[in-house]
Amino acid sequence: MAKRSKRMRAMAEKAPSEALPLAEAVKVLKSFNTTKFDQSVEIAMRLGINPAQADQMVRGSIVLPHGIGKTVRVAVFAKGDKIDEARAAGADIVGGADLQAEIKAGNINFDVCIATPDMMGVVGPLGRILGPRGLMPAPRNGTVTMDVAKVINEYKAGKVEFRNDKGGNVMAIVGKLSFTEEQLAENIQKFIDFVQSLKPATAKGQYVKGTVISATMSPGVRVAQL
Repeated sequence: MAKRSKRMRAMAEKAPSEALPLAEAVKVLKSFNTTKFDQSVEIAMRLGINPAQADQMVRGSIVLPHGIGKTVRVAVFAKGDKIDEARAAGADIVGGADLQAEIKAGNINFDVCIATPDMMGVVGPLGRILGPRGLMPAPRNGTVTMDVAKVINEYKAGKVEFRNDKGGNVMAIVGKLSFTEEQLAENIQKFIDFVQSLKPATAKGQYVKGTVISATMSPGVRVAQL
């Protein structure tokens, strides 16, 4: 731990105190790529919203231009011809009562869970298990659908979901440090533009108050407002 702390302090000293244009911020972040593993890149945006107000909730999902560099494991609750459709689209796990039993037994080997509407009777009892993990299928994020192939393809392509926390912050993975500077910048810009488009009508004053990008084992780099 001491060695890691020393390394983090050294990088923190290199991190500019001022906010940088996106291209420069990405260049600085990539200079922190000193580990043997491919670090994930995360964005955090501090929003001028009141999280206690339901009409100021900021949430959504987006498929980034270059994906997020992660293999997403998709489970699907389906029956009939939707089973074949899900498998053909690349679902990693497809099932019904058998999949429910596996989850109840603690075998959760997936990152995303999708269900057709007619399977929600099977999925419903799993709410207490899947809900806290952010894996419960829900119509609002498109994971309860008859168009399972389309949704599977979106997640396999790098679909990112987000929602503001109690502090009014939005965070998401936007790529890997192994991405080129251009790929990271395009992903980050796409995410920023999308969040800006979601500004609640009732939010007053400055909407985006700050944006920071960071890697798994790096200090944050502030990104200047456009």
